[in-house]
Amino acid sequence: MLDYPSLEAVAAVVQTGSFEKAARQLGITPSAVSQRVKLLEERLGAIVIVRGQPCTATPLGTRLCRHVESVGLLEYGLQADLASLLPGRRPATLRIAVNADSLATWFIDAMAATDGLLFDLVLDDQDHSADWLRRGEVSAAVTAHAEPVQGCGSRPLGAMRYLATASPAFMRRWFPNGLDDDALARAPCLCFNAKDALQSRWIARVTGRAIAPPTHWLPSSHAFVDAALAGLGWGMNPEPLARPHLAAGRLVELQPGTALDVPLFWQWSRAIDTALAPMTAAVLAAADRHLAC
Repeated sequence: MLDYPSLEAVAAVVQTGSFEKAARQLGITPSAVSQRVKLLEERLGAIVIVRGQPCTATPLGTRLCRHVESVGLLEYGLQADLASLLPGRRPATLRIAVNADSLATWFIDAMAATDGLLFDLVLDDQDHSADWLRRGEVSAAVTAHAEPVQGCGSRPLGAMRYLATASPAFMRRWFPNGLDDDALARAPCLCFNAKDALQSRWIARVTGRAIAPPTHWLPSSHAFVDAALAGLGWGMNPEPLARPHLAAGRLVELQPGTALDVPLFWQWSRAIDTALAPMTAAVLAAADRHLAC
């Protein structure tokens, strides 16, 4: 039989990164947290926490943390019946993998519409976020993959529309004669990180060629827009973030009519399907308001 106070101590250490912060979260002493973790490791005959700055979980520790999360979410699903039996219990924590542009444009609305949960978000590209589900490290994900991960459900959300945008001054400097292959090969572009293939996909669609322009690396959705406004480079900005700047003339499209739509899907663990139903409903509603059909 698993010792749940010890499991909760492990999860708190991993979530906060230290025994001291875990102790404050649990309302006990750091010594008590250490004893609970040590007791669990002795019973299992394996290390579950890698001590360091910050503390991290071993593969076994990660599995135990997800188990604690699943139990908390199952209790969350019964909160109406358990409220009188478990007064003062901490809200359940839901770990989700989500892409940065969704977080910057619509996903907060879904979080705000769901009561009684704490969120632990992992940021990753939409083409890779499902890997976190596949490894069992999150309970749900916003992903570009329609095919559900084994043991998961999948629902379409709509498409995030991206526009290739830059400032008018940037266009005058780098594309004085209009868009062409040579100019695209010289003009600096913006890229979120090494997983971001949107700029390359847009270039290939517009030119039919693989062109590798000089690149600024900016791992922030809002910094992407700010950099385009400042004339630092051109990039594929989410239409919801670019829209007001396009309307005001602060940004322009490199080539109108070449939007790139990226379909998104909500995948979640079916093991906690009922408990996640309110979150799933909130995600679908928020996506319906913000994403392209």
